[in-house]
Amino acid sequence: MRSKIHGAIAAGHSKTVEAGMEMFRLGGNAFDAAVAAVMAAFVAEPTLTSPAGGGFLLAHTQTGDNILFDFFTQTPQHKRELATVDFYPVEVNFGSVTQEFHIGLGSIAVPGTIGGLLHVHRRLGQLPLSVVVEPAIHCAKTGVEISAFQSYCFKILAPILLNTPESQRLFAPQGRLPQPGDRFTLPDLAETLHYFAKEGVRGFYEGDIGQQLAKDCQEQGGYITRSDLQHYQVIERQPLATTYRSRTFLTNPPPSSGGALIGFALALLEAIDLSHLSFGSSEHLSLLARVMQLTNLARRDGFDANLYEAEVAATFLAPDHLAQYRQQLLQQWDWPISSLNKWGSTTHLSVIDSEGNAASVTTSNGEGSSYVIPGTGIMTNNMLGEADLHPQGFHGWQPDVRISSMMAPTMILRQGKPEIVLGSGGSNRIRTAILQVISNLLDFGMNVEQAVSSPRVHWEDGIFNLEPGLPTDSQANQQLSLNRSRFPFNGQLELWQQQNMFFGGVHAVTRNLSGEFSGAGDHRRDGAIYAG
Repeated sequence: MRSKIHGAIAAGHSKTVEAGMEMFRLGGNAFDAAVAAVMAAFVAEPTLTSPAGGGFLLAHTQTGDNILFDFFTQTPQHKRELATVDFYPVEVNFGSVTQEFHIGLGSIAVPGTIGGLLHVHRRLGQLPLSVVVEPAIHCAKTGVEISAFQSYCFKILAPILLNTPESQRLFAPQGRLPQPGDRFTLPDLAETLHYFAKEGVRGFYEGDIGQQLAKDCQEQGGYITRSDLQHYQVIERQPLATTYRSRTFLTNPPPSSGGALIGFALALLEAIDLSHLSFGSSEHLSLLARVMQLTNLARRDGFDANLYEAEVAATFLAPDHLAQYRQQLLQQWDWPISSLNKWGSTTHLSVIDSEGNAASVTTSNGEGSSYVIPGTGIMTNNMLGEADLHPQGFHGWQPDVRISSMMAPTMILRQGKPEIVLGSGGSNRIRTAILQVISNLLDFGMNVEQAVSSPRVHWEDGIFNLEPGLPTDSQANQQLSLNRSRFPFNGQLELWQQQNMFFGGVHAVTRNLSGEFSGAGDHRRDGAIYAG
């Protein structure tokens, strides 16, 4: 038996964390823990992730290698007549707003999550796959007690989860969606995970499961073929690397966009000496809003249109390109300048171990297509029906390419070793949530719990969203108005009454220079941690 490994893990559910902890107890490394935890999340966080979704894992190995494993969803190789496509809208009610999503077999992109997890385990794991899969199998068989947050997720997505008889049997076997305190089991998924442990990646992409998915898509209005599944590949990429406050910032590179946009925002923020600011002050909030606004402007100025170009990140983050946006920022501020050396069905977990390994992994199933692969317990993704992923419009996607994502699993290295491992769910709020937590840690000297739990802001489409704990209603209007001469604020403030998953779900772990671990699970998304 291998010796116990010490480490830390932060994730979106206690059962997800426990699965990773068990790998440490058995002598597994951070990658064993990450794979086991994501698989457990299939059961504990079933509305947020699935074997038939997509994601990314950013790895730092004890030998100093940095690898971004891209297992996000792929567009199919061929299109079909739109009149034959099973693709339709559903209205999802969030209470104060209603949002339209598109589901059906025509919304399913080529899945990558299960392929990615098995690839990472094969490359970097230490324990047998049968051991790594066991906590998830146990959860699926014996069940997970539903929390208030998970019940909220089920309720919001009811129009999708109850849309077909198959999804009803999966998510509402007693005739209703799970309520807080209920025990939720996925016995079919337990058998499927056991099958994956035995057959490996071929069990999904070339075996009976993939054949059934392809058959139903071809007969019932989907795009996916057996060829799409057989040719799916996990891509190992060089992470996007920049610097912030003398540290190395590593994140997800293009063709995904979230990481580069965080890097751009950090480069703007680094131009200001934040030691002269108080957290949550009107100046701090105005600065964050302006950085977010300028990043969005830069994104529209050629970045999105060139995502698949080889040097898009280098061009976007080049000093001459950054300079024009820094100038717009600095001309509005008289502070000392630094020395310049919506809902999102996504979940994240961060892991670090005492051997020097670290993993930051973000996965998603979109909102789910409502199609369940028969007999497997697997709800498929609806990534072809996600408006955020297809700014050019539905059905305008380019065949056989990785879909661009806002997911940005991230690490901060200090002296070449992982100091901070973090990431978030939350669609367009992923990048602003990560930006603020990094700044809270490195600019305001917060510990990781404070950095994650502190109130956040988000600027988008001319609206500045503020969580409570920042200035009150009257103070916010008055104080931000005082800065209008420096920041073109339009007065469109959205003052939230409580912290909310809208602002992301950052799960972070840290290791200081003395080797001590700490972590924080974001309470906005039922976060849990283990450090020891």
